[in-house]
Amino acid sequence: MRDADDVDALPSRSHWTRLLAPRYWALWLILGMLRLLVMLPFRAQLAWGRALGALLRRMPVRYVSIAQTNINICLADLPPQEREQVLQRHFQSLGISAMEIALAWWGDGTRIRKLARVEGCEHVQSALARGRGAILLTAHFTPLEIGGRILSEMFPINILYRPTKNEVLAHLQSRLRTRNGGRAIRSDDIRAMVMALKNNECVWFAPDQCYRKKGAEMVPLFGVPAATNTATSRIARMTGAAVLPYFVERLPGCSGYRLVILPALENFPSDSPAADAAQFHRLIEAQVQAVPDQYLWIHRRFKGMTPDYPDYYKKCTKAAATDATTDPQAPPRAL
Repeated sequence: MRDADDVDALPSRSHWTRLLAPRYWALWLILGMLRLLVMLPFRAQLAWGRALGALLRRMPVRYVSIAQTNINICLADLPPQEREQVLQRHFQSLGISAMEIALAWWGDGTRIRKLARVEGCEHVQSALARGRGAILLTAHFTPLEIGGRILSEMFPINILYRPTKNEVLAHLQSRLRTRNGGRAIRSDDIRAMVMALKNNECVWFAPDQCYRKKGAEMVPLFGVPAATNTATSRIARMTGAAVLPYFVERLPGCSGYRLVILPALENFPSDSPAADAAQFHRLIEAQVQAVPDQYLWIHRRFKGMTPDYPDYYKKCTKAAATDATTDPQAPPRAL
């Protein structure tokens, strides 16, 4: 029998009426196609993803220019031709990530486990043995969704997420991401996150995107000041939870995935939330150097918190993208 909380969580008839409204029919059709693609061999899914990404790269959308700008800022030491190659491979990686979302949502657990090589589970066990929970800290790389599913096959996790305005996607995210245990917690529901950690649970957290609300600080990423969420330090201090960085990467060819959970950060949190965030940024930078095409370059990471901050994305219009071989205005480097 379901308890009262489960009954309350079931979608109501009016909720389903909204989900099945005509404005969502095209989306349901796309989701149905993705659901069917899960049945294909893994190699075929990757091929479909690369084709989709190559198509996206050629479309006149602003995301191409945003990715181009970010790559030029963060990988400025690479020759222009190599940055263009990263851009090309990145959009293939984005296309593959669409297939991975379908695989993460509807794929069989046995199949997921066969595709994954997980290292560092002992660090999670050690953290939970302390009885204060564990924050699994990661960043927005394109295999993010499949990485969350791989983790959930290892142990129950609570996923912190930013809700989308699209009701269909919001419904599927909250249902399918947590079917192996754990809960989906809104990113603004700090109380629920703290309670989960105090109950000695694992909480998945990816705070690496641009954040300009209360508590934000400008922290260098690849030497460029970036508006950063420093809540990890505050939550770790409140709960005593261990903070374990982890990263997932797509392996060459059709080899699957490698997910590495690092040991808990030492002396974390420190007296400086900005220094704590900078420590995590250095780990992100190292992972980007290892798999530069797999970082989520289409996010406007370098939006400033004040009007005097350079607008790197001013020319990123929907109509056209700038030439990838042209260097952008040199960003101010942090001292």
